[in-house]
Amino acid sequence: MSLLRTITIGLTGAAGIYGGLVLYREYFVKAQYKGNEQLFGKTAIVTGANTGIGREVVHDFARRGARVIMACRDMKKCEETREKIIADSFNTNIVCRECDLASIESIKRFADDINQNEKYVHLLINNAGVMWHPLKLTKDGFEQHLGVNYLGHFLLTNLLIEKLKKCSPSRIINVTSSMYKRGQIDFDDLNMSKKQFNPKIAYEQASFSIVLSTQEFCRQYSGSGVIANCVNPGITRTDIARHTVDKSFISRIIIGPLLKAFMKTPMQGAQAILQCALDPKLDGQCGKYFSNMKEEPIVPNATNEKEAKRLWLISERWTRLTK
Repeated sequence: MSLLRTITIGLTGAAGIYGGLVLYREYFVKAQYKGNEQLFGKTAIVTGANTGIGREVVHDFARRGARVIMACRDMKKCEETREKIIADSFNTNIVCRECDLASIESIKRFADDINQNEKYVHLLINNAGVMWHPLKLTKDGFEQHLGVNYLGHFLLTNLLIEKLKKCSPSRIINVTSSMYKRGQIDFDDLNMSKKQFNPKIAYEQASFSIVLSTQEFCRQYSGSGVIANCVNPGITRTDIARHTVDKSFISRIIIGPLLKAFMKTPMQGAQAILQCALDPKLDGQCGKYFSNMKEEPIVPNATNEKEAKRLWLISERWTRLTK
């Protein structure tokens, strides 16, 4: 009986600690963007919009009155999410459009549709991504992290740039990770095909590429009225963890709940993106990096102009923007 009582007390104590951590995360760690900007007459595009942080960004934009285009690969999931957002926001001007960031053809079809049929695009939220994905190539032969997280959004941004310029001032938000700080670009093996594949290094390289390329974007389109900034939403509990915490039954059951106590909810993670997309204080600011809603200095090797230009030129060729 004493052993049972000890176990019971231990479990009760553990549950109390876990509950305390969750409450701490919810009420003390949470930062919220409090701007009340309205988006009536504005059009926003959000990639990876049917789940996680992307879904919360769409939801917020919808409540502010925007026309929101949900760029998603899975149309069934997109429509299900769209219906729920419309029901909650009372904004029927939310649409789903197919866009598979692992396919140049799909990205071009999406961009052509936007350029031909949408009058405006004021906000582009490059949010979709994969993390620590096992070795896999996109439909065009790019390593998955590089292809989806970076090259896909690079192509999409450049295909929509004229529309964004016509609607200036407009903003692009490139979602990245703090892991970019450990990343670097191996120009001799950018597609990671010559060495033993490491998904962590691949993710770091893609995150680094996003930050580095954003610097070059600001030089390429200086004076256009379009700004681009990088956002790290922080450690957030989303489906992107399916190849990390959620990859096994044991980690989902044992490790997952423990980590969840320390991780942000998707709504909390979305706040940093909303700030960079809407805050008037950021008008005209380009090439910045924000983490947990605060601007941080970019690590020196991610501001190398020569490497940024080299990456940009390679990206143009690989995505067929130039021959």
